[in-house]
Formats: sequence, structure tokens, C-alpha cells
Amino acid sequence: MSHPTSDATRQAPHAIWRGINQTLKQDSMGGLLLLCATIAALILANSPAAPWYENLRDFTFGPESLHLNLSVGAWAADGLLAIFFFVVGLELKEEFVVGKLRNPRTALVPIAAAVGGVALPAVFYTLVITTSGSNAINGWAIPAATDIAFAVAVIAVVGKFLPPALRTFLLTLAVVDDLLAISIIAIFYTDDLAWLPLLIALLPLALFTIAVQRGVRAWWILVPLGVSVWALVHASGIHATVAGVLLGFMVPVIASKRARVNVGKNKDGEPVYEGLAAHFADRWSIASSIIAIPIFAFFAAGVAIGGFAGLRESLLSPVALGIIAGLILGKSIGITTATFLVTKLPGIELDRSIKWIDLLGMSFIAGIGFTVSLLVGELAFGAQGEEAQYVKVGVLCGSLLAAIIGALILGARNRTYRALQADMK
Repeated sequence: MSHPTSDATRQAPHAIWRGINQTLKQDSMGGLLLLCATIAALILANSPAAPWYENLRDFTFGPESLHLNLSVGAWAADGLLAIFFFVVGLELKEEFVVGKLRNPRTALVPIAAAVGGVALPAVFYTLVITTSGSNAINGWAIPAATDIAFAVAVIAVVGKFLPPALRTFLLTLAVVDDLLAISIIAIFYTDDLAWLPLLIALLPLALFTIAVQRGVRAWWILVPLGVSVWALVHASGIHATVAGVLLGFMVPVIASKRARVNVGKNKDGEPVYEGLAAHFADRWSIASSIIAIPIFAFFAAGVAIGGFAGLRESLLSPVALGIIAGLILGKSIGITTATFLVTKLPGIELDRSIKWIDLLGMSFIAGIGFTVSLLVGELAFGAQGEEAQYVKVGVLCGSLLAAIIGALILGARNRTYRALQADMK
């Protein structure tokens, strides 16, 4: 005799981990497009086509009355990246409600690793800036973020035989890292706050919340409400990408009778449902990885290096050196040290399939701080000027070196795991 199955037991597993292979493939494709967009931007910015590239990036359009007469580059940073942060908001809420971050004991290790991976890069950057006598301290948060698309792409290329728990650890760490980065942007990089637009933004946000809680999925209802929230948050002086996170947080994770999506049937032939957060994350993550992030990178990464002399000058600047030190040393030391310390607490341990050398390699991969690092650089120093150039060179070189070091370590470990699997057959 079969027992009736409740709606709760027919909730689909947590979306990120249910579709981890799809997530890795999608982020790998996003990382490839991100790399292509970056290379294209660098080539154009250092070629005879540079004036065309700069004119395109600096071309402005939009209604001035709504504070939206922005350049193409600003539209990419403020507008398209809001899609990326909307997906981040969805994933964050999923993690805290039904994912790895729901259980404090399980969540403590990656949370501690993420905190260490944010704090130590900021410390290294600050040390370089203060010892050099530079006044560019405002860029302290630039090396704090991890670019998950690039990081997962590297893991996918070099780590086919690595323990699945290592990839899960990286994804969980990156989710917490994103939350910390969003908080830093909202708290430390918001000037001249205008309260009236911010208060008005609560109205479309409330309507959006009511709609999704009632299971509304119609784009012609939700998109205008979301755009209204984004525009009002932008007008308030808070970086508009924060609006994406707020909207993501409003979407329900648990499948209810009103807000759910049928994703198939279980072994008993009964329908299985997922919440709207998982549904929207699946849909919008494609636009985020394939469209929003590469376009942002195309307009953000184009820096005129000025030949070897210009590259040397940029690399020797305190800003670039601080960023490189933060991404390579800060991330690796911060993540591994924080993980080591927290696992010394009673009852807290690292997954037994992950070796410390694996974690070290992953910590260097986490030093690929591209998308959010460039965004914070623009918020700290603007899109033009010497500091802006130094930021881009520092982020590009630091991320590249971190990726190479991490890939070498994990590539060697991957060969070890492959040999072990071959011996077991």
C-alpha cells in the first residue's frame, strides 16, 4: 500500500545542485564568451579602431529627466549587470532557504572561506597602497570578488576528475562572496543618497513581490515592475545592480499551490514542482552568462595599454600592484587560512574527499576577480583616467596569473585523481 505524498515531499531538489553539470557547462560557455569579449576589447582599444571603440562605449542615450541619459558603457554596467545580480539574488535566496547555507554546520566552512577570501585581499591592497604613499585607498574592495563564470570555466577545463565536493565548495563560496560584494557596493560605494526615489521604489517592489508570491510569471507584468524598481534605485544614488538582488530576494523558493512550476513526475507518477526562484534562475542565468556579462566585459575591459612602456608603467603603479597582490596572495591565503581555522572548531570539518592541496588550487582559482572587480574599480575611480587604466591592467593581469597558478595545481591534482580512478577499474 502506497502512502500519499505531500506537496512538500514533491518539491524538486535544490536547483543549483540538482543541475550542477548544467551549471558548470553554462558557466563554462559564459566564461569562454567572457574571455572572447575581453580579448576583443583589448585588441580594439590598442588598435587603429580605438576611436571607434571609445566613441561607441561613450555614446550616450536615454531620458535625462529620469537620470538615465547614460553612456553605452554605463548602460552595460548599471543595466545589464542588474540581470546578473538578479540571478545572484535568486541563487542566494535558494542557498539560504533550501541549499547548502541552510544548515549552519554545513555552511560555516564555505562562509568562513568566503569571508577570508574577501578580507585578506582588501588587507593586501591597503598595505601596498599605504606603504607606497598613494592616496588610492578607495579601491580597497577591487580584489575582493570572485568571478564565478571564469572560475568555473577553468575548473571545467582542467578538473574533470577532481572531487565533486571541490566544485560544490567553489560554487557555495562564490555565492557568499557575491553577497559580501553586494553589501560592500551598497554600503561603501553609495554617495549622495536620494531618499524620495528610494521610497517610491518600494511601491513597484511590493507589487512585484505580491505578483511572484501569487505565482505570476507573465513577463509583461514582472519586467515593467522590475525595470521600475531598477530605475528608481538608480535615481536614488545606490548602484542599480542592488535592485537586481532585491528583486531576486522577493521570489519564492518553496513551491506552493499558487507559486510553483511543474518539472515532471516522480517514480510514483506524481507531479514534481519547483519554486519560482529555481524557475527564474534557470531562465535568466542564460541571459546573464551569455549576454549581460560578456557585453559588460567588452565595454569595461578595453584599456589602452600604450605598448610595453605603458604596460610596465601600469603594472608598477601601486593600484595595479595592490590588486594583483590581493587577487593572488590575498585570495589564496585568506581562503585557505580561514578554512583551516574554522575546521579546528569542534564538529566542523572539510569534506573528506577534498585534500588541502586541492583547496589551495581552488583558492587561487577564486582569485579570478573579473566582472565585479572591474565594476568596483569603476565605482572607486570612474571609467576614465590613470587610476581606471591601472585598475583594468591590475585586474586582468592578477586574474590571469591567479588562473594560471590555480590551473597548474589543479591540473596536476586532476592527473592524480585520474590515475587513481584508472587503478580502481
